[in-house]
Amino acid sequence: MRKAVACTDEDDGMIPRYSRPDMTHIWDPETRFRIWFEIEAHAVSAMAELGTVPKEAAKVIWEKGSAAKFDVARIDEIERVTKHDVIAFLTHLAEHIGPEARFVHQGMTSSDVLDTCLNVQLVRAADVLLAGMDRVLAALKTRAHEHKSTVTIGRSHGIHAEPTTFGIKLAYAYAEFGRGRERLLAARKEVATCAISGAVGTFANIDPRVEEYVAEKMGLTPETVSTQVIPRDRHAMYFATLGVIASSVERLAIEIRHLQRTEVLEAEEFFSEGQKGSSAMPHKRNPVLTENLTGLARMVRAYALPAMENVALWHERDISHSSVERMIGPDATVTLDFALARLAGVVEKLVVYPANMRRNLDRLGGLVHSQRVLLALTQKGVSREDSYAWVQRNAMPVWRGMSGYAGSAGGGDFLSLLKADKDVASALSAAELEALFDEGYHTRHVDTIFKRVFG
Repeated sequence: MRKAVACTDEDDGMIPRYSRPDMTHIWDPETRFRIWFEIEAHAVSAMAELGTVPKEAAKVIWEKGSAAKFDVARIDEIERVTKHDVIAFLTHLAEHIGPEARFVHQGMTSSDVLDTCLNVQLVRAADVLLAGMDRVLAALKTRAHEHKSTVTIGRSHGIHAEPTTFGIKLAYAYAEFGRGRERLLAARKEVATCAISGAVGTFANIDPRVEEYVAEKMGLTPETVSTQVIPRDRHAMYFATLGVIASSVERLAIEIRHLQRTEVLEAEEFFSEGQKGSSAMPHKRNPVLTENLTGLARMVRAYALPAMENVALWHERDISHSSVERMIGPDATVTLDFALARLAGVVEKLVVYPANMRRNLDRLGGLVHSQRVLLALTQKGVSREDSYAWVQRNAMPVWRGMSGYAGSAGGGDFLSLLKADKDVASALSAAELEALFDEGYHTRHVDTIFKRVFG
């Protein structure tokens, strides 16, 4: 992870601009060392129950360790000599505990502490992210119902297609984030494992019941087989899930960015009193928040690939994954947490312009009803090929007139051109054609969609 103003440890450095305290606290060195202590102390307690460690020693370890304030600078100082972070911590812990410290870490290996701690942190991070997703979902649900019947143009390839509602646009985002939430719950469960199995994961020097005890106390489940490290396919799925959620963030952000373009202006980010859009042009109101979200999404996705590459470790273990996880663990979760909070705020305060939606919808002079005319002609016995040709030859003049290209011949109203077309008129009466331009036809199933999405 990159160095930043708030750096307190050589391994960890959040970017304050894109960080929120609840998430950064999870990755603070003090938090990490406190989790390390809890893992070690719970292991001692389990050994005490099994009779391999004096119960009085376990009591002293808990009392003195719980009261201790772990000195990050001191641990760093020791590590500069030992070149080993867990040994540095254990040495510092012994300075607080005294002689009973000899019972700490018995039969354990560094990965037991590091991997179990990482999974505790990832579970806690998932809980913060789930809360962030809940806020996004609540905002989308509220705004979707608010604009359930706000008719707007649907676009394919960026081009006007057929009418939809702005509520449906927000409903599909709600459904997508709902799926993301389910995936995150599954990823949280998958990564919530504990390994206290000793060197190469055989439990040769530690009873498996110690692992079960620590897992229960730390809110985890025992790893099925750890080989000294917890299998990294679990972590790969976790970070891949964060990447998918980030992609959903970007999808909605890009939709808003497109809708805010001057030529469209159907919705825009809230522009607060005193806000400035440009250092050069005072009139600018730029989609800076959603552009920022697009960039943040790229970063979260970028962390998924190294997580997948971490799966292939040598034999029972190596530490090629370690430096990667020291970066991507904090960075991915902190960045996505910030992005979800920012997206929720954007949706909650999004300014919507139904009048502009109406104006844009009407720009094509009724061309958005072309498919209905095509289908009606086929129902009258006209071949699909002829129906398409008849409708298209009347649509193109309207399109050319709308385009405003110099020297382009065209213009007119689509419905009027259809009525004047002898082939079309031979199959469909004027009244039938007019009925095909009923906008309500396109929105008559909105309730069905909303019932499917919101239940």
